[in-house]
Amino acid sequence: MQATIYRALLAMTLATALTGNATGQDLPALHEHDPAAIDTTSARSAQARMEDADTALALSADGALLYGNSALKMDGYEYCSQAVALSEKGELRQSVRAASQALYLAQQSKDEELLARAYRDLAIVYGYGGDYEKATAFAHVALSHPVKDPAPIVGPSQKVLGDAAAHHGDYAQAIASYQLALAGSSDHYRPLVQLSLTNALISQGDTVAARQQLDGVDVATLDPALLPQRKRTEARLLLAEKKPADALALYRQMASEAVGDDAGYQRFWAQNGIAESQLAMGDKVQAAATWSQALSGLDQVRAQFHSEEFKIGLFSDVQRVFERAIDLYSQMGQSAQAFDLSERSRARALLDEVRDRAKLPATSAGIVPVAQVQQQLHPDERVIEFHDLPDRLIVWTVSHDGLREQSYPIARKDLIRLVDAFRNSIIAGKRSAVAAAAQFGDLLVKPLDLPDGTRLIVVPHGPLHYLPFQALKTGDHYLIEQHPVSITPSISIALQLIDRGTTMHGSLTAFGNPDVAPQYALPGSEAEVKALADAFPGTQLFLHDQATKSRFEANAGRTSLIHVAAHAQADTIDPLYSRVLLANENGKVNFLEAHEVLGLNLDKVSLVTLSACESGLGRVANGDEVLGFTRSFLAAGTSGLIVSLWPVSDDSTKLLMSTLYGELAKGRDVQTAMQQAQLAVLHSKDMDHPFFWAPFDVIGDWRLTVGDRP
Repeated sequence: MQATIYRALLAMTLATALTGNATGQDLPALHEHDPAAIDTTSARSAQARMEDADTALALSADGALLYGNSALKMDGYEYCSQAVALSEKGELRQSVRAASQALYLAQQSKDEELLARAYRDLAIVYGYGGDYEKATAFAHVALSHPVKDPAPIVGPSQKVLGDAAAHHGDYAQAIASYQLALAGSSDHYRPLVQLSLTNALISQGDTVAARQQLDGVDVATLDPALLPQRKRTEARLLLAEKKPADALALYRQMASEAVGDDAGYQRFWAQNGIAESQLAMGDKVQAAATWSQALSGLDQVRAQFHSEEFKIGLFSDVQRVFERAIDLYSQMGQSAQAFDLSERSRARALLDEVRDRAKLPATSAGIVPVAQVQQQLHPDERVIEFHDLPDRLIVWTVSHDGLREQSYPIARKDLIRLVDAFRNSIIAGKRSAVAAAAQFGDLLVKPLDLPDGTRLIVVPHGPLHYLPFQALKTGDHYLIEQHPVSITPSISIALQLIDRGTTMHGSLTAFGNPDVAPQYALPGSEAEVKALADAFPGTQLFLHDQATKSRFEANAGRTSLIHVAAHAQADTIDPLYSRVLLANENGKVNFLEAHEVLGLNLDKVSLVTLSACESGLGRVANGDEVLGFTRSFLAAGTSGLIVSLWPVSDDSTKLLMSTLYGELAKGRDVQTAMQQAQLAVLHSKDMDHPFFWAPFDVIGDWRLTVGDRP
């Protein structure tokens, strides 16, 4: 019965968000004859600008700029080789930049062979990055170019198409693409396609054909680096053939034989296979214990990018192992263990994204067990932590005196569609978003039975990172009207930040309307930051050509509050290259990128606000959040962060920020200050739509207050 209700609500919410209302009729545009409508139009333009950042045209333009600024210039084929090498190392944005220069040179020289290779390399790197929509588009373009030697193009490009189909669960299409790749591959590349085809056949359930393919792989010619993955495929096939005892024996052999620098990683996947085999044999308790042991030992395994797994269609994802263990512990009624694993998964996601490309504090890998979380919560605080699984959504409500677990029968694919549709309806300024907010509130919040006035610390997961929880409705009220709301990527991180102290002194440094290019001008942000100076005398302001990366780096570590009213762009391929668009320096663009933020010492910074910007979310996708600026600033030492979920309106942002900082100056904590600021906009004329008042989230230490440090 519950599942039926949720499916009905899902259908209604999607209809409302996508078409205008529950009956599918369009509603008039928000403020159709009101000047404020300009704000939603500009927001949609900004959203489109973000989505178009990695089109072929934009990449070619980037390639021209990069090539023109490069002191050491190479030919196009050398850039292709560089793109491949960088993608193998997991330097995905750098790989895109190399391929973009190859693309630019190919277009200039009209070299069809080079064009095909450049598009092939872009397809591969976007596939590695999980953006299969762009990967598929680039693969098709690569295949459309006539070349003398098709093997280097056809095999990899068709394989990308197969990978994309397999990722989306369309195994019939994946098999068809892999077969085309097999027919067009070189002898060197063929074993990779054979193994990918084997894994797709296993997923489809055709174990006979999978066995034939696997037996046909010439092990003698296989790259030695792929031998462990070939054994994993063999063991996976044994499980699919209903031979769990044989699979268990092979996995145990793999665990004992793991050697070399990567032994810990290979042993982890062998232990995962052991747990899967034990589960297939009906031993849930032992499977849970094996997964717990494997995931506990993961802290000692160096985070690396494993391109070889993409090459053979395994698509290994440590987060999927966490999902399996969390799901099993939840089914066994062991909520505390499931919660702690969810926290551990978030810490690991950060390590796997950063790898050895930037320095992280030791606390990044630490978690606070749920029993300690309860001890540190005040009676009026509730932690609402989510974890989305393929076929359901788990939510834990944690208070100072209890832990409660609930499960919603919402499939991940449906949740992604819901969140995406809801956000798009808000950005488009549809009145139907208000009805959708009520339906979303019924889906996610109403079953929690939260007392009015309770402080909510929401820990989202997956697509819920992009959901404005404050804009959900229960009954006739938005959540923000009944509760102060804040967000944290992990409750462990938030409590570690609180342990550092929750009082910030009153120094503010602000950057506004940096000179980047005419299309990025933010005239409203200038008035915004000047108004903030009234609440914080002695504020240091940097505007226009003064709002540079150099000045940010020089001043950021010496102030308590940082306010940046500038555009930001999330990099969904390589989040470490998400960037804030600061003013040009010496005639060149000089953006602040997330990996550079990780290199700063921001231990003295209590709060960073990224205002008036598309500050770091990107597309809704499987898995946990993109790294972006949230984790970068928190890892660099900042205690709290304020970011936006969509491009914002100048007028509403000015009112919201002036109210927020005014409340902070009065001594209110940041969570309550944001509540008052959002209510001030909500209750203003023509600004009651969530587009205007709900874009900003408070992230991290929700207890931060302004005062003199001891």
